[in-house]
Amino acid sequence: MCTAATYTGKDHYFGRNLDLEYSYNEQVTIMPRTFPLKFRHADTLTEHFAMIGMAYVVGGYPLYYDATNECGLSMAGLNFPGNADYKPLDEDADDGVVNITSFEFIPWILSQCSDVFDARAYLDRINLIDENFSDQLPNSPLHWIIADQKCSIVVECVKDGLKVYDNPVGVMTNNPTFDYQLFNLNNFMQVSKEPSQNTFADGLELDQYSRGMGGIGIPGDLSSASRFVKVAFTKMNSLPTDTESASISQFFHILGSVDQQKGCVHLGGDKYEYTIYSSCCNMDRGIYYYTTYENSQISAVDMHKEDLDSEQLITYPLIEGQQIHFQN
Repeated sequence: MCTAATYTGKDHYFGRNLDLEYSYNEQVTIMPRTFPLKFRHADTLTEHFAMIGMAYVVGGYPLYYDATNECGLSMAGLNFPGNADYKPLDEDADDGVVNITSFEFIPWILSQCSDVFDARAYLDRINLIDENFSDQLPNSPLHWIIADQKCSIVVECVKDGLKVYDNPVGVMTNNPTFDYQLFNLNNFMQVSKEPSQNTFADGLELDQYSRGMGGIGIPGDLSSASRFVKVAFTKMNSLPTDTESASISQFFHILGSVDQQKGCVHLGGDKYEYTIYSSCCNMDRGIYYYTTYENSQISAVDMHKEDLDSEQLITYPLIEGQQIHFQN
């Protein structure tokens, strides 16, 4: 499963944990403005916004997990099994309706939209269709978070149609549906970053014997509903920062509150889900930071140091080995 979040520090930041049991050898991938962006059932875009993100590149096509365009609009797809319900191809689509596959959704939005307001307009005319990338790569059941520097939304294609939710907490995990995840926060309104108060009963003296007792009740398990509560509490109570270094450090600590360690989520046999990578993109500057499970040092790729008017994808393999700085 996965967790995504937004954060405002010195600048604006967007990123996610990718939690899976295997890697597709994903790479930091920059799509320049004139890369021919092809769609299965829509016209090819020969000019569009540039973007940077994490992708599995297959046959020259970037299958983005998460990305940010040069305007700062950001998007990530997270696992949504049992709820995602893509629609049949509408061959008679009219009124501007566009058939887009789930694996094209991120580049379709980020290539043409500069902010969430633009994205909402494009969502009004999309038909997310049930079509595999290939026989070897079937559709993944996903839902998406879309964010700019001011706000974020969640997009879910379910049996009842395409649902778009305002996202006041700026985080997202997996199942259940986003409306339930928000409602579930009502069950934790008593938790606090402040010291706990004795409201148990009159006349009974109780002692606050440890720091942090105001947060008793915040779930610590790795289920998606629990991770939603934990990362929302952590993110919304995290102190603002005034430097780039402090901001990205704070962001990775927010994601670290819900990362998954190998061995804690057993999927059967020798398969275990774990946090393959964590990302943090500076939405204002187009710098994509990441860590991997084996490499806790933060690595970075700056999209604006590349030729964004070229026609070729630019990729950077992940630095996965641990980088240790010896002081003696």
